[in-house]
Amino acid sequence: MTTKSNSTAAGKAILGMGALISLWVAASFAGALSQVNWSVSELARQYMVATGMIKPLHTMVDFYTHIKGIEYLICVAFFVAFPVFFKYINKEKATAMATAKK
Repeated sequence: MTTKSNSTAAGKAILGMGALISLWVAASFAGALSQVNWSVSELARQYMVATGMIKPLHTMVDFYTHIKGIEYLICVAFFVAFPVFFKYINKEKATAMATAKK
């Protein structure tokens, strides 16, 4: 009987800690949103700049390099997608043979 009560107490403790952590996360997120005037996109941008996922573009050369990289990715995607699409469009149609019932 004590094993069941111990596991129930442990389960309640874990549930309580999870609730406290969830409350802390919600409060932190609400505080961060209030600092950026409730703009989710600005909060996401600041997070990505802070973690190094994106870098601010300070000069025209930075901007041009960024755009050229995106252009090359689009070209690679086109060079992969076009032959697949061409084969799909030009595949031979299967002919269906109808048989008469006797």
